[in-house]
Amino acid sequence: MRFLAAAFLLCLAAAPSPGASSRYSTRGMTVTGQICVDAATGAVLSQKLADLPGDPASVTKLMTFLLVLEDIRDGRTTLRTRVGVTKEAATTGGSQVWLAVGETFAVEDLLYALMLQSANDAAVALAIGREGSTAAFVARMNRRAAELGMTRTCYVSPNGLTEGRGPHDSSTARDLAKLCVVLCRMPEALRFTSAQKHVLPRPLKPMEMLNHNHLLASFPGCDGLKTGFTSSAQASIATTAQAGPHRVIAVVLGCRSPEGNKAAQRLRDDVAAGLMREGLAMLQAQPAAQPKPPVPPAVPPSPKKAEKPKKEPGFWDWLEDLFSF
Repeated sequence: MRFLAAAFLLCLAAAPSPGASSRYSTRGMTVTGQICVDAATGAVLSQKLADLPGDPASVTKLMTFLLVLEDIRDGRTTLRTRVGVTKEAATTGGSQVWLAVGETFAVEDLLYALMLQSANDAAVALAIGREGSTAAFVARMNRRAAELGMTRTCYVSPNGLTEGRGPHDSSTARDLAKLCVVLCRMPEALRFTSAQKHVLPRPLKPMEMLNHNHLLASFPGCDGLKTGFTSSAQASIATTAQAGPHRVIAVVLGCRSPEGNKAAQRLRDDVAAGLMREGLAMLQAQPAAQPKPPVPPAVPPSPKKAEKPKKEPGFWDWLEDLFSF
């Protein structure tokens, strides 16, 4: 309870000010905020209400993903490490892979479940496996967010599952873009986020998982990252694509359509695709860095003519000096 109370206070601090604009309208729907950045530098290419906090839903899982990948990089765990399923993980609810108490899975398979199936139970299993409890793992999520400069982000879960009155996970389009910049610098992250399907191995009942990010198939060069949706948070996405040497990241937060949930998800994808298309065009239109003119080789100084060694004065020179007046 103390942890939830502290998390609630953090989320209140991240809430928008009373006079802040709440949403904007586009193409028959409302959106909390959006941004497109250059993945190489984090430079903003376009934005609208990018600092307005909203509920990221399952885009929250990107921080869980990052922390596990960093633990693998730092040698604290491996992709082959087995993770046991607790009752808390098995009873999480929402989007899941129906983990059962007592089962064990490799970290690698749980990461695929996290990114493709958006499995809430896999997120809790990974959190407990890494820190012993979800509360300890969520505290670590918030510490890492602060280190990344995600100043308007508050995590209360490892999965973004929205239930009841909250508190709920809260972030902004700009903060989520900062997180994605870090992930896009990790090739192993894009290996997971770009996979369109993966089979979760389990005795007698293997499960084929399909990626929820439809832009992987429809947008050239798209290889990540994560979609999010709940009925209260509505549709969000953080996605990335590369064209030649250029890579962009687009975040669209809180899309809501009067035509229903599926329409909101389709429009969310369209807005994200438009952001990436425009962002890549901007980067490609930038003049290429002009090569510096070659520096001419230094001309070595002309060698000095060797001076003739002076002749030591002899007897007759001395005698001549003696009689010179």
